[in-house]
Amino acid sequence: MGSAIVGINLFGAVALLLFGLNQVRDGMERAFGARLKAGLAGGTCDGLRSFCTGLVATVALQSSTATALIAASFVGRDLILPRMAQVVLLGANVGTAVTAWIVALGLGWLSPLLLLSGVVIGRGSSNARKGAGAALVGVGLMLLSLHLIDAATAPLRASAALSTFLALLDNALPVALAVSAVLAVLASSSLAIVVLILSLAASGHLSTGLLIVLVLGANLGGAVPPVLATLNAAPSARRVALGNLIVRAAGCALALPLAGYFAHLLELLPLSHDKLPVDAHLGFNLALAVLAAPFAGALSRLTARLLPDPAKAEDGPSFLEQGDLQTPVVALAGASREVLGVGDMIERMLVQANDVLQQTDLSKLSTISTLEGRVDRVQHEIKVYVSRVGQTDIDDQYRRRATDIVDYAINLEHIGDIIEKGLLAELGKKITRGVTFSRDGHDELSRLFAITIDNLRMAQAVFATRDDGMARRLVEAKEHVRRLERLSAERHLQRLRDGRAESIETSSLHLDMLRDLKRINAHIASVAHPILDQSGLLIESRIRSAAS
Repeated sequence: MGSAIVGINLFGAVALLLFGLNQVRDGMERAFGARLKAGLAGGTCDGLRSFCTGLVATVALQSSTATALIAASFVGRDLILPRMAQVVLLGANVGTAVTAWIVALGLGWLSPLLLLSGVVIGRGSSNARKGAGAALVGVGLMLLSLHLIDAATAPLRASAALSTFLALLDNALPVALAVSAVLAVLASSSLAIVVLILSLAASGHLSTGLLIVLVLGANLGGAVPPVLATLNAAPSARRVALGNLIVRAAGCALALPLAGYFAHLLELLPLSHDKLPVDAHLGFNLALAVLAAPFAGALSRLTARLLPDPAKAEDGPSFLEQGDLQTPVVALAGASREVLGVGDMIERMLVQANDVLQQTDLSKLSTISTLEGRVDRVQHEIKVYVSRVGQTDIDDQYRRRATDIVDYAINLEHIGDIIEKGLLAELGKKITRGVTFSRDGHDELSRLFAITIDNLRMAQAVFATRDDGMARRLVEAKEHVRRLERLSAERHLQRLRDGRAESIETSSLHLDMLRDLKRINAHIASVAHPILDQSGLLIESRIRSAAS
């Protein structure tokens, strides 16, 4: 019974430590999340800044796993170079070791003060104050958990069984490393296991060599959770977590045979045996950072071979060649061809939506959703690709063209959203409810659909040719659609006043579809605005001057 109580107390104390870590991370993200992420994305222009950024972010978030996941997501979005992300994680590893070293300073007496301060500050109305308060409460809980872990392990430190078990591990160092690594994986925190080793070190049963090996295992296990968390991410993001695991595994493989030598070296230094776990933890990660940083580029290439990009999907970009980025005119030509392909997909979505209106074929609605997903993926690739063209020193004409390409891609993506979330939902309701538009209402919607499809085709031509006259006709067509939408709405309201049953049943659907088609035409016509503006044919406002 006594051993069960000891186990409950110990695991409860470790759970409180993990809860405190999560509380600090959540509070810091709430208070400074945007700044931390912006700093992490912007502070990676060179190796030293990347290392310091990873260290600071991890000390703030109290989690190297959180830093690893943020860095991996940024790599997946091409915001951080892969080799710089590996250096960020080296800094993150040192950051979590620094945190363990600070925690071991014996600041448990601060726990009540931090808890009180956190609760008081957290009563503020701003997110920053609430986040800061939560973070302070988290730090207070962490310090309190250290006191509880120390109390819970007191019976263990006097246990003959524990002494025997540790002696067995002392003669089987690879097993000791594996046990510590598994515990770190289960806890999803190397810090928690290092703190536990710190408490056991006070018993005097841990030899310096075994202590070093247990710390190595905690480091190895701490690199596994980010790998598991990114299993479903893009290969570029998974490579970051895998690279960190490779670095730590290589470091453990090199250090394990030398554990006895390192133990002798540590014993010669004027260090407290009770604090050796955190000293060894910090020393290992500092040495690992120094040795691994020069090989960050080679590590990135290795992980790229281990986790290659999947074969280009048939529904993915076809003309965004990475080798063309050094030649802006060629790269922008490929991006232009790609965005025209997105326009073709939008046209197919509109045509199929019109077919559903005419034939009430519910099966075609799923095809529209599939096309919208492809539109989202390709337009994102276009934006990322064109932004990389803009990183080079290019002429103003190419810069304007790059902006036009991105703007058109964004407008096409908005059209896809309107079709899927608006027209698709409205047509689905019409079919499932078994209602029909009045003959006049159906004809009005059909005419507006046909005009919208024609306008999209004109927009494609305007984007490709940049013809002033065609651009002007496209804007005039948008105004024509606006008049038709208003006229159709007035006629629909008149049919409601006349008491026509079909119009009453489909009133909201009819008006919503009119509104969505008008919004689509507004996005379509936007491709003409930069052309007319550059030609001096676009006025800033439709509002009539009071003087006139």
